[in-house]
Amino acid sequence: MRPVTERADGESPFTAFGLAERPGSDAFWAAVRAPATVAADGGWRALFLWRGSEGVLDSQGVLDFESWSPPVPLRRWADTDCWYAEVRMPARLRVTYRFLVEGAAHADPFNPVGAGADRSIAATPDAPAQPHWPALGPDDVAPLPRTRIRWSSDRLGGRRTVRVHPAGGGGPLVLLLDGDDWLYLHPAVTAFDAAVAAGELPPVTLVFLPAKDREAEFGCRPELWEAVRDELLPLVADAGVAADPERLVVAGQSLGGLSALYAALEFPGLVSGIACQSGSFWWSPDAGELPDPLAGPVGGALAERLRAGAGLSGVRCAFDVGEHETAMLPHCEVVEALTERAGATVRVSRSASDHDRAGWRHALLRDVGWALG
Repeated sequence: MRPVTERADGESPFTAFGLAERPGSDAFWAAVRAPATVAADGGWRALFLWRGSEGVLDSQGVLDFESWSPPVPLRRWADTDCWYAEVRMPARLRVTYRFLVEGAAHADPFNPVGAGADRSIAATPDAPAQPHWPALGPDDVAPLPRTRIRWSSDRLGGRRTVRVHPAGGGGPLVLLLDGDDWLYLHPAVTAFDAAVAAGELPPVTLVFLPAKDREAEFGCRPELWEAVRDELLPLVADAGVAADPERLVVAGQSLGGLSALYAALEFPGLVSGIACQSGSFWWSPDAGELPDPLAGPVGGALAERLRAGAGLSGVRCAFDVGEHETAMLPHCEVVEALTERAGATVRVSRSASDHDRAGWRHALLRDVGWALG
């Protein structure tokens, strides 16, 4: 079944978005800035546009969101090269998206804010700003730290490249889980440098730790954190980069957030603070066997561990979760409360996003700074 082709019997649907030129004309495409938005019923209508031809785009042409919404089919306007999707968006939302055309993923060519080579970021006009994060398009290359550590882990197996960057000259260690995402999709080196230069963060030494198997490494198992303590941190100390190994903040998202809190609980003295965005606190050893993993016990394994009397005195724990993550919120709220009851100093916030790294970027900078005290 091919996408719907709209008839051009009247005014185009694009006029409401400020595009008055004839759809498909050079003047039309020259005026496109996507996504365009107009207010609607307490939220927004957003217009996404793709330039293609009948022979290029078939039933596989969709607008694909990283979270929040299922894929939206693209529609063709009359016999033009104009394909579009009009999407209702709630108030306060930042979301990653891409176009899937003929089986290939593409960033939005009309949107200057990208996330790697094949994704873009959309934000409603009322979404809070994200200072210090540069707008990188799909052809831009984010700067990479000069220091590389080739880590061959006995405990974890395999080899991986860990990059280290002394922002502002270096200081307390900040371990960024899913480090490759923060290197290649979202330019954390540039953002941290800018935040330090603005006086909003103290100098820190960033350690970008890539994951080889997220589900295995970020579940509540000790191997990752034994390897970090006994193998990785000594390598960082020998790398010739200024750093304060006595203070370690772990920043993680989703399963990485679960792992950050697990490290604070099970490895006292290793972690002084965590910055956790949308932690997967639904996790338990058998959650994957459920039809809906989030339908298990609220707070999962870590809530059970906290109720059993685990202590977190002296640890600073910053929690953030997307305000549109309705299924995640109960799990996060329980763990947040139990963490404070366990003696940690706790900060709680909500971001204008769903389960999406694009929405976690500001919280990452802010909460790392807070976790450092």
